[in-house]
Amino acid sequence: MRLMVSLESRTYLRPTPFVVALMLLGCAGPNLFSQAPAAQTPQTQSSAPSITYDPTRPELQPSLELDRDPIVSPDAEDNAGVNPSTPVIGDKAGAIQKRQDGIFTMHEDVDEVLQYCTVVDEKGKLVSDLTLNDFRIWEDGVLQTPKSFQHQDVPVSIGILVDNSGSMRDKRVAVNQAALNLVKASNPHDAAFVVNFSDRAFLDQGFTSDVAALNRGLAHYDAKGPTALYDAVAASADELAKHATQPKQALLIITDGADNASRLNLEQAIRRVQNLGGPVVYTIGLLFDTDKAEAQKARSDLQALSEETGGIAYFPASLQDVDAIASEVAHDIRNQYTIGYHSTKPSSQEGYRTVRVEAKAPKHGKLIVRTRKGYYAKKPVTPPRTQTAQELKP
Repeated sequence: MRLMVSLESRTYLRPTPFVVALMLLGCAGPNLFSQAPAAQTPQTQSSAPSITYDPTRPELQPSLELDRDPIVSPDAEDNAGVNPSTPVIGDKAGAIQKRQDGIFTMHEDVDEVLQYCTVVDEKGKLVSDLTLNDFRIWEDGVLQTPKSFQHQDVPVSIGILVDNSGSMRDKRVAVNQAALNLVKASNPHDAAFVVNFSDRAFLDQGFTSDVAALNRGLAHYDAKGPTALYDAVAASADELAKHATQPKQALLIITDGADNASRLNLEQAIRRVQNLGGPVVYTIGLLFDTDKAEAQKARSDLQALSEETGGIAYFPASLQDVDAIASEVAHDIRNQYTIGYHSTKPSSQEGYRTVRVEAKAPKHGKLIVRTRKGYYAKKPVTPPRTQTAQELKP
């Protein structure tokens, strides 16, 4: 039984006592959404309670709240009760598959780690004519042997996160248009969702390739309240993990200030992204009219989010520059290399693993590779064996 509650023209479904965890869009069926009871909104980061990241406790994780009628993801009926570390059974060799925790892997005898890499020269110009032999990869300082290589424009699943706090009121028209232009400049088979966030993150449009639908999602803003950036990033990474249909994933974040309302801290948000297989995070900081101290903190946070995940942080001098940056992001996404390798470490060894990728090609001089700096390895879980009827006999 669900109780419908109308609040500020947005629809929430208050959970019954039987619902004990926050759930993202579609994780319990195509038409069932839940949220924790509303708490008093923290006004500053110093007053916001810090929580310990624990992937086994979803009730501690930020979630997206449903606004209006987003398109339901094709795989919205995922079984939320399965163990996310359980390997998918029956994968074909060499095929990219989506595990039950949302991470895409290339399956042969063991999982293949996929690195999405952008390569630029010293002038920042994209380099698009490299071969597998031009790359070297290290994991935890140990040289790895690449097993697969791809450089072509493949579809991507992308989340567009736009700051909806009070200071963004006069910027939203230009920002929304830039976001739409990014979609138009992207691969026509890309799918995107829209999240507007202030103290809470709202999923105003689910995954779609329809530009008109994305425009409607971006138009759902009222520009008020503080900024819970870290929570929005973590919740959006979950949305990608649960509902993305492409292994290549990205988040684009547009904001004009520092986080001052999240329950998670920056480190926890980054870890959440990395733990989920790691979408590339692009950030645009509209800090040209922001208080100096806040702008410095926001710049540091956005750079960390992008650099740790293989993206890039942009800080335009004016609002007029945002459109060109959005087009550059689309171009960057469409020109990445995909390199796969089998880790030399045993799959049973859990924990964070650092990754470093270098590229060298004499005709290009010094090359700079942008890619995620690491990932979290999870120990495969063997499902319990079901006893036969004969074994159960006394």
